[in-house]
Amino acid sequence: MNETEGTPTADLSDGVQSAMVDGHAPSSILVFLKESADLSPSERAAGKTERVAAVHKSLVEHAAATQAPLLQWLGEQGATGRSFHIVNAVLVENANPSLLRKLAARTDVKRLMLDKPIRRDDLPSGDPVSESEPRASLAIEANITYTGATRVWNELNVKGAGVVIGSSDTGVAWTHPTLKPHYRGWNGTTADHTFSWHDAIHKGSSTGNSCGYDVAAPCDDQGHGTHTVGTMVGDDGAGNQIGMAPGAKWIGCRNMDENVGKASTYIECTEWFMAPYPPGQPDKADPSKAADIINNSWGCTASEGCRGNELVDVLKSVRAAGIVFVAAAGNSGSGCGTIIDQPGTISPEVLSVGAVDHRNGAIASFSSRGPSKWDQKLGPDVSAPGNSIRSAYPGNGYSSMSGTSMASPHVAGEIALILSAVPSLHGKVDELTRLVTSTATPKTSSQSCGGVSGSSIPNNTFGSGIINAYKAVTTARGSQ
Repeated sequence: MNETEGTPTADLSDGVQSAMVDGHAPSSILVFLKESADLSPSERAAGKTERVAAVHKSLVEHAAATQAPLLQWLGEQGATGRSFHIVNAVLVENANPSLLRKLAARTDVKRLMLDKPIRRDDLPSGDPVSESEPRASLAIEANITYTGATRVWNELNVKGAGVVIGSSDTGVAWTHPTLKPHYRGWNGTTADHTFSWHDAIHKGSSTGNSCGYDVAAPCDDQGHGTHTVGTMVGDDGAGNQIGMAPGAKWIGCRNMDENVGKASTYIECTEWFMAPYPPGQPDKADPSKAADIINNSWGCTASEGCRGNELVDVLKSVRAAGIVFVAAAGNSGSGCGTIIDQPGTISPEVLSVGAVDHRNGAIASFSSRGPSKWDQKLGPDVSAPGNSIRSAYPGNGYSSMSGTSMASPHVAGEIALILSAVPSLHGKVDELTRLVTSTATPKTSSQSCGGVSGSSIPNNTFGSGIINAYKAVTTARGSQ
């Protein structure tokens, strides 16, 4: 391998190029290696648990073998690297310009990306963010009824039992009365957070945080994560029925520091969901405790380093493991081609979700439209309620929020209902995706995008339509 500064052969993000030219050292850099792990062993696995274990083993072994030369070299340069395996990458802290130039010239390096703070999928301006005072209990929220989830509960006796949903977000206020009973780390008497919570926000991430850093129990420093988990599973047993699948369990990973994340924190959380491990002990990762579904209400922009397919290998690993990755399409509408940020742009590895108003079925003005900027594929996959959604908020209260961030948890909850009704579908991402899209209520639009007429189904406004949980579950049962 090259050990002196030479001609760069690696792809360089804009931030890395600037650091090399201007002489400013970034705080940290993600080094993506060229070789990807062989995920084919998962194809021979009998079930979802076996799929996750096979993928995890392949990833870990491949990372150990291919990253060893780089890690040794970094040590010789007086630098340290932190290994990831869900994507073949190493996080290097405090890389100086000389080290960057040497890294760029290594023949085993594919891309250097500045690991700078990135935002979540922000709420659209002009829409209600939170209630000044929580409203009185409304029992079952109208947006939940709109999806057909209540029919699944009442007519099919399915509420999500046996399913685990992962929340990759700002954290979770786990003691909230609508969330605590549904937390996998709570047995009704005591809490064990060991394999149900992970904090990817470590000391030194910023100057201060209301939750602190490396926190041992779930905490939400912004509110967004608590709200999305509420829409997935929330039910306090006393009238506030805010969740799609109240029988399911949730686990969580905080990937943002008071609304500010980095590529490395998103990768870290996704890696943990595949094989949760105790704090600081990745060698004790347990794939049998993996999430079945991961909800991701965030986006990484081109200006923040995600300008193409940096996260593709991460998402391919998740899909190979049989875990469904649900992502918000983004809030850059109402123009065409506004699905612009990873992971919502990456098809077919994710199930991308647009937002509608459950009061009239109209597409939300802010909801991003296809085609996807990255691959020009049609999107979103489906749409779900995302306008003025009432859900849980830190402080044991409730808040109304709007965004595709609010829509994607509805789809995560719908998939939990399908899996609970038909457990044999665990690990079968293709079938689950088809069930969600094929049973959606078709919706046409006057807006045509990317050469696809708005009168077509699917289209680039609503995708295949608005989710219908009852039809999805009955179709899944009927196909067995």
